[in-house]
Amino acid sequence: MSIPKEPRQLMINLMYLVLTALLALNISAEVMNAFFTLDKGIKQSNGIIENTNLTLLGNIQKQADAYKNEKNDQFLAAAKDVKKTADEFVTYIDDLKKELFDAAGGASEKNPDQPKRIKDKDVTTRLLVGLEKQPGKGYELEQKIRDTRTKLEELVGKDPATVSSMPLAIDDEAVKKSDKKDWVEYNFFQMPVAAVFPILTKIQNDAKASSTTALNYLLGKVAGEDIKFDAFEPVVSASKGYVIRGEKYTADVFLSAFSTSAGDNTRISVNGSNLPVKDGKATYETTTSGIGTKKYSVKIDVVNPITNEVKSYTKEFEYEVGERSVAVSAEKMNVFYIGVDNPVVVSAAGISSNDLSVSISGGGGSIKKVGSANYVVNVTTPGDCRVNVSGGGLRDSKPFRVKRIPDPVARLSKSSGGAMGNGEFKAQGGVGAFLDNFDFDATCQIQGFTLVYVASRQDPVEIINAGARYNDAAQRMVQKAKPGDIYYFDDVKARCPGDNVGRPINSMVFKIK
Repeated sequence: MSIPKEPRQLMINLMYLVLTALLALNISAEVMNAFFTLDKGIKQSNGIIENTNLTLLGNIQKQADAYKNEKNDQFLAAAKDVKKTADEFVTYIDDLKKELFDAAGGASEKNPDQPKRIKDKDVTTRLLVGLEKQPGKGYELEQKIRDTRTKLEELVGKDPATVSSMPLAIDDEAVKKSDKKDWVEYNFFQMPVAAVFPILTKIQNDAKASSTTALNYLLGKVAGEDIKFDAFEPVVSASKGYVIRGEKYTADVFLSAFSTSAGDNTRISVNGSNLPVKDGKATYETTTSGIGTKKYSVKIDVVNPITNEVKSYTKEFEYEVGERSVAVSAEKMNVFYIGVDNPVVVSAAGISSNDLSVSISGGGGSIKKVGSANYVVNVTTPGDCRVNVSGGGLRDSKPFRVKRIPDPVARLSKSSGGAMGNGEFKAQGGVGAFLDNFDFDATCQIQGFTLVYVASRQDPVEIINAGARYNDAAQRMVQKAKPGDIYYFDDVKARCPGDNVGRPINSMVFKIK
């Protein structure tokens, strides 16, 4: 703030500063601490996104290595550049946070993770908005956001669907609808120090999420080329790769990518014995005896119908002969989840399903037969369990892990945070819990949350809401929403099937546009 020369203006400014200080004194410590709790929740979300991005980059690397060509090398280079661009941007904001932390007095003796002056609004205004002739670092941040988004757009070739899904952006429309002159004032002018940290962390979250969108696009681009077959290789398709002693081993032996019109131009032999060929394919059959690995040699002769030149291809194949065994497979995965029906298929080679006795031990589990080889498992205790199978001279067991249902994701409408239109925000009746990518039929319920409302130039207001739907106080606070306001949903708890008590899930922050 510049120092005015006129005494009247100086007095007005001094009164404004005193008023600001008095307002700051009325902000509750609980609300200030809630901002840092929210910031911690967003940081945890950032860690999950970072792991996802590393996995995506690794998959792109594998695909590019498996299908070496110039285009895939370019996509791999673009993916690495996406990761580098996002990492540099996140590091820049980390440095900005450190500077804000120091400017707010450094670490508090009571809580070293928080600065001393968490209610101070002048620190954020001075550092990020700036003085009259000295713009703050918020303008540099704004330009960094624009530059980073532009770079990410270029790395995906400005693909419309991908670009539209990138959350990292400057919401110019929201600024136009407010009384602020620009994006920096809209976000940081006279905001408490505690409220700015989750805003900066959310911007980091947007950058990481945007890089996830870009990496997903590039992964879809890195693929193997259509293979043009210009060589031949023998292929064996066996009905069983592991057979019981005394049973027959049956396999189809054919030349890969060879047309069925080849007719008499193909000769196939196994261990020196010719096999009858039909449509370019022969069937090899033998009776197994001893237990262990069995090998056989395949030779395929291909006659060029024009030059009569013969090309021969040979290859060794093997199969395993063993005793009877049990197969126990969960239809979804090798995990049983508490609170839902877990479908399981149990089979044993050479033994009728009617002769099998199936039980479960551990995990507080029970098992029920629902079909010839189909069972449903229910468990109650996390840890390990075993499915036990006996019958027909066989006794075996298979291990499984027992887990709680994964944490659901809290959402308002279809969004878990970010900018939301005024009308859409007011139309919501409460918070929902969603189980993303969970294959089982299960529904989680929101038990409650804390709603913090930060209106422009006003102190935060906190409401504790029980249940998923807004109570009367929360509904009234939601209906006050106007462009520029910020709503924080913190301490969100949900209860899923099998839970004895509610569990904490992700926090959300929405900025009204």
